[in-house]
Amino acid sequence: MRELRILFTGAGRRIELLQAFRQAAQALGVSLKLYGADMAGTAPALAFCDFSRKICAMKDTDYIPQLLEICKRDGIDLVIPTIDTDLLVLAENRELFRKAGIAVMISGLDKVRLCRDKNDTTAFFHSCGLKAPGTVNDYRAYAGPYPCFIKPKDGSSSIDAYKVEKKEQLAAYAERVKDYIIQPFIDGKEYTVDIFCDLQGNPIYITPRERLAVRSGEVLKTRIALDERIIEECRELVRRFEPCGPITVQLIREKETGEDYYIEINPRYGGGAPLSMKAGADSAQMTLRLLLGEKPGFRDGGVQDGAVYSRFDQSIRIVSESRPTEGRTRRISGVIFDLDDTLYAEKQYVKSGFRAVAEYLGETQAEEKLWNYFTEGKSAVDALLQELERQGEKENCLHVYRFHEPEISLYEGAADVLGRFRDDGLCVGIITDGRPEGQRNKLKALGIDLSPENIIITDELGGPQFRKPCDIAFRVLQRRWGLPFEELVYIGDNPDKDFRAAIQLGMESIYFENSDGLYYRKDVPENTYGIKICDIVDAYRVVGWYNKRMAGTLR
Repeated sequence: MRELRILFTGAGRRIELLQAFRQAAQALGVSLKLYGADMAGTAPALAFCDFSRKICAMKDTDYIPQLLEICKRDGIDLVIPTIDTDLLVLAENRELFRKAGIAVMISGLDKVRLCRDKNDTTAFFHSCGLKAPGTVNDYRAYAGPYPCFIKPKDGSSSIDAYKVEKKEQLAAYAERVKDYIIQPFIDGKEYTVDIFCDLQGNPIYITPRERLAVRSGEVLKTRIALDERIIEECRELVRRFEPCGPITVQLIREKETGEDYYIEINPRYGGGAPLSMKAGADSAQMTLRLLLGEKPGFRDGGVQDGAVYSRFDQSIRIVSESRPTEGRTRRISGVIFDLDDTLYAEKQYVKSGFRAVAEYLGETQAEEKLWNYFTEGKSAVDALLQELERQGEKENCLHVYRFHEPEISLYEGAADVLGRFRDDGLCVGIITDGRPEGQRNKLKALGIDLSPENIIITDELGGPQFRKPCDIAFRVLQRRWGLPFEELVYIGDNPDKDFRAAIQLGMESIYFENSDGLYYRKDVPENTYGIKICDIVDAYRVVGWYNKRMAGTLR
């Protein structure tokens, strides 16, 4: 299956959205690379991307040429805008990207323009047979009722949006807000509807949720509310709007009459959209399925009605041009190792497994053939069984591979490194990804003498979604040891996933540049790890040097 590459523009604080796509890829078994484009290079979401790209301001005339060049150079499959500033310029240039073989998840230009003008949005709601508060563009012509709302005609994020209690106040607010509209204030329950459609505008998910708490226009607490009337009203809206991908619709159910008044449409992922994904309306997964050529229909069911979600702020360390080690002041008190291709050669395990499968099949040449298929990037077992015309034995072969007792050994000096760290009084642990049965057999075969609470197999935490770069395993081990993250180091070999969580949590990281490893690649950016070593035995020397430097005893 080919690798998918998605670039998010204006990624900003949209960490939950990026995590949703990462988890969707893991659930589907899809190789996914996430890219983020940002003007300053310090947006927190960039720390959760595989690659970040600096770009000029969205209003700059060079923005589209720069973005297009980035997409071509990086082989981007899909561009997903996340903020209102970017929508119009991308909609205007969507065809330019399409000709370059790059999809942009943005609705048609006429619809984006419609959403940018709240007068036009109100008229569109009326054309769908939906109620919407009437709009007035001159405060002198507004005859009531009060309270009312005044806000920019093309505003977003509740910026310069004010509730006006009395007529005498309206003129003052009209002076403050440029190019405004005035609408009567609707008192009632506020709803957001997360809608996701395929690239032809056919609905896949329509997920209403009640806004229980809001800050600066973005939801803090929400409750999934699968209200049939809202869903049917939004079906008609979708039929006329024909969205491409996500749109977010806001409405208020008036307290006295129970009527729904539609307020606005945002033709992008809303800030709270990941909450609908958590409830089961997994539009991130559907996006990947669409990129893979699937044609999913409308999903009616599978969403947890009544589920309540509350959001919170969290700080992370931003890695920019500097190396992650610079400016640190804490000594290392705990060392966490990766397993595969860090403490032993994973090729040994693969070959050992192929040997076990060959013995099961009774084919003398099978081990060599399986390895050749593997190095060619093919599904080795599938390819061999097809050659042998024994496809019906696939499950048995996979069981043999996954449960066999491997013939593997630690890298030279690895056992000594583990022992010396423990002798020095440091906490020592392992965090490793993979099927529990296979990883347990590896640990047993390698004779690694660590207590069970110091070894975490991420799949045992609840499935593949807990594999790196998910940070849960690091948090579990940190809590068990009672050490601050700043006193922990993670040692691994895979620059694509091993260090992202560690760096975000404030840990040190040591990259074992293992040229014999399955995931070895040249030219790994230095700002993606802390210190580089080329032999696992150097890990002890580096940590010792580091602690001497922190203690001020380095000469």
